[in-house]
Amino acid sequence: MKMAQQLEAPLDCAPKGTWLLTFKARLRRRESQDIVLGGSLIMLLSTTLVSGVNFFYNVAMARMMGPSEFGHVTAAVTLLMLASAVTLSFQIVCAKLVAQHDLPGAKAGLYRSMARRAWIASLTLGLVLFAGQKPLAAFLRLPDPWILGVLAIGIAAYAPLGVHRGAMQGTCSFGRLGSNFIVEATARFLIAVVLVAAGYGVLGAVGAISASVVVACILPPVPKELQIQPLPGVHPPMREAFQAMVFFVGQVIINNVDILMVKHFFPPQQAGLYAAVALIGRVLYLGAWSVVSAMFPVSAASKKRAEQQQVVFLPMVLVFGLVVVFVLTVSFLPQAIMHGVFGVKFAEGGPLLALYAAATGLYAISVVMMAYEMSRRKASTAWLQLIFSGGVILAISIFHHDLRQVIVVQVVLMALMLLLVSAGFVRRQSRVLAEEAAA
Repeated sequence: MKMAQQLEAPLDCAPKGTWLLTFKARLRRRESQDIVLGGSLIMLLSTTLVSGVNFFYNVAMARMMGPSEFGHVTAAVTLLMLASAVTLSFQIVCAKLVAQHDLPGAKAGLYRSMARRAWIASLTLGLVLFAGQKPLAAFLRLPDPWILGVLAIGIAAYAPLGVHRGAMQGTCSFGRLGSNFIVEATARFLIAVVLVAAGYGVLGAVGAISASVVVACILPPVPKELQIQPLPGVHPPMREAFQAMVFFVGQVIINNVDILMVKHFFPPQQAGLYAAVALIGRVLYLGAWSVVSAMFPVSAASKKRAEQQQVVFLPMVLVFGLVVVFVLTVSFLPQAIMHGVFGVKFAEGGPLLALYAAATGLYAISVVMMAYEMSRRKASTAWLQLIFSGGVILAISIFHHDLRQVIVVQVVLMALMLLLVSAGFVRRQSRVLAEEAAA
């Protein structure tokens, strides 16, 4: 109470040094907000560019190879997306730990230790895929098992790529991080066009995917502060990696399982229509995740509760604004968007676009709070997300009369998850404010 009275006193009556401490605290909060805002803008711009390059990659491969062969490439990309749970786990843990340490030697030690563990995990995944390429290719009806053998090369380097990106994210080197995503997308597009044009077909397209992962592991290099001699005895806590794995397994399932379920329950034409709607809708999630990427290292590094609350407030406003603008845009121009992007055959998917965007927007807002709490070493929301990912599978298995019903199921589940995540978030923040008031 005495401290509160002192802080409320006029500046000229404050105890010596109090105004300076208050000014420094405000300055730190302003710097944190500037980093989050600047990083969010950089990541939004780079994500927009990467999304454009990926779009042209998909269009080029579809036109050069035709529907059948393009389907084989899509199957390989889906497997890579499933492996991204491991990659993203290493990235987010590396970013968090690097951001929390002040000494460059400690940062370098954590980066190298995480890189060694990532190579072990990634090489293991690659070897498993390579050894099981024949039965898995038969299950996916691929014409050549070597499609998965070539993909195994990229998966063998995929987790180290996550550490590489986490190092840049943890040092708030958002320019490097954004350029890394651009390098990967551009390399994949250019190499694929050359190899497919040379007659290598699906193998060439999948080879370009693996080659782009290897290139992105190298370019651009990590910041110089991580290239110095590391401090000995610095090891990352593996509990952090497990928590991140739980979070990203749930995220990967929620973001991808609906397409797989629709492909199972619906004829090819409707499944393709749904995939096109999902591709447009997920542009919103990519934008929201760019904001989360900028927020995470700042949140992990902040130690004062007031700073932490400021860090999460701005991303919430940015993501909410993105959701509102995106949903309104696709609501007023659904036919024009679907026709302009995919052609006249996909225009009938327009009425589904706003509904799918709503489901994505609800999930994106939840992700901001879940990622913030994970940066503060709270894993309960990650388990909640994993439970809801299983709920999506179960619900679509039961309710799939038409495509609209499939999306409505997701809207209901994502709204319920947002309600539960928000309730827990508000309760914890209220407890923090009560503790501060009592101090």
